Amino acid sequence: MDPIRIAVVGVGKIARDQHLPAIAGTPAFSLAATVSPDDRGPDDSIAHLESLEELLDKGPAIDAVALCTPPQVRYGLAAMALRRGIHVFLEKPPGATLSEVAALRERADKVGATLFAAWHSRFAAGVAPARAWLSERRITKVSIVWREDVRVWHPGQAWIWEPGGLGVFDPGINALSILTHILPRAVFLKAATLSIPANRAAPIAADLVLCDTTGAPIHMDLDWRQTGPQSWDIIVETDAGTLRLSQGGAVLSLPSGTEHNEDLEYPGLYSRFANLIRGGRSDVDIDPLRLVADAFLRGRRESVEAFYD
Repeated sequence: MDPIRIAVVGVGKIARDQHLPAIAGTPAFSLAATVSPDDRGPDDSIAHLESLEELLDKGPAIDAVALCTPPQVRYGLAAMALRRGIHVFLEKPPGATLSEVAALRERADKVGATLFAAWHSRFAAGVAPARAWLSERRITKVSIVWREDVRVWHPGQAWIWEPGGLGVFDPGINALSILTHILPRAVFLKAATLSIPANRAAPIAADLVLCDTTGAPIHMDLDWRQTGPQSWDIIVETDAGTLRLSQGGAVLSLPSGTEHNEDLEYPGLYSRFANLIRGGRSDVDIDPLRLVADAFLRGRRESVEAFYD
């Protein structure tokens, strides 16, 4: 079977660190082109174009695109690709709004193309076994601490502070993607406090109060001002003991012991994307983005000290 010819649109940090190596290591794909108006592609042997429109009109033939751009511009690019019957991989978050993602899903269904809303943290090594273990447990309490240093992980990315960029929810949505995947029941938001720097439009920290449909309390602490060791932990208390996912889901601790497995998030995403394309299916789960939208809809805003990168 011939490899799926894919183009990466947006050649920033996430594309260079994760997408390009994952594509190179996944036999189901071959990299046909990169697209960016500013950043040259990392390999001079691969076609590089300044816009997706130019690629579709003049560039090498492609079957799929991976959109690694800021979410504010992703809808137009995805819609352009889908109009040509091109399969679309959406880096998280899948769009700037829920309505955009719903419209893309409808368009993909009409043209028979695959649309994949990719939640990379769900492919962390400890997530699948955590989901299996929790499926037979009664959840009593959940605590999430997701704290990191924005200057380390998102240096100079002004778009992330603008409307649609999500602020601290850009990493926080990774935790929500794990939470909504491993818990056996639906989750909804009850209250939130969003801490927004005086000179920014998006929060630098957030405190969320959630619960599942049985009323089990869930607390989430997000902060982009962490220095020193970073914290990406989910603790689930159950009737059979405590489960802990740490290092962003890479390490799973159960009452029976701790599991350390090789973490292959992005290769897992691309294997999933290939299987969806081969099977003529889409995967567009919007639950994590819906919870973020609920936080903005229902959250109380507080102004905090200005942030300068």
